[in-house]
Amino acid sequence: MPITPRIPRPWVDRQATARTLMETELEKLPADEREIVERFIRRKHIARNVLKEFDQSMSFGERLSDRIAEIGGSWTFILLFLFFLAAWMVFNSFVLHKQAFDPYPYILLNLALSCLAALQAPVIMMSQNRQADADRAQAKNDYEVNVRAELEILQVHEKINATRETELTELLEIARRQEEMIGALQQRLAASSS
Repeated sequence: MPITPRIPRPWVDRQATARTLMETELEKLPADEREIVERFIRRKHIARNVLKEFDQSMSFGERLSDRIAEIGGSWTFILLFLFFLAAWMVFNSFVLHKQAFDPYPYILLNLALSCLAALQAPVIMMSQNRQADADRAQAKNDYEVNVRAELEILQVHEKINATRETELTELLEIARRQEEMIGALQQRLAASSS
């Protein structure tokens, strides 16, 4: 039984086509997305600890404002401050009744509270702005990782499709050979029966 050589089929080079399409599409992408795709092509890592990088870049003032916002926004601060206010009022109203340094309308206490609020509000806002910046950086990193994962998944799909096409071609070739073998056996049977 003669084995016929494989007949080359006119296949389109999918990798070359994909590369050509990718290059034309790559030029249309925004700069940040183009950087993601180029990192994927160069097989460089995209995922990183953005919050750690962000924390390392903070100045002393930024760290201080974060710490003040953390303390100022806690139940411990609220309860301690309520205790301080109650102690101030009791001390000035009952203990130092006649010689109180801040008698009943508590004007000095009002001034202190106003100053505290005037200073605490911008510090908390600075901390919130920095947290929003950190969240944006984290979201950008998450997006980059998701794009990379999508590209990896597309690459795996391409590999699976290429493998499936190769196997299908091999199966068709085997089926063709089997048909030839069946034809040859039928001819032998016909020749031996006559």
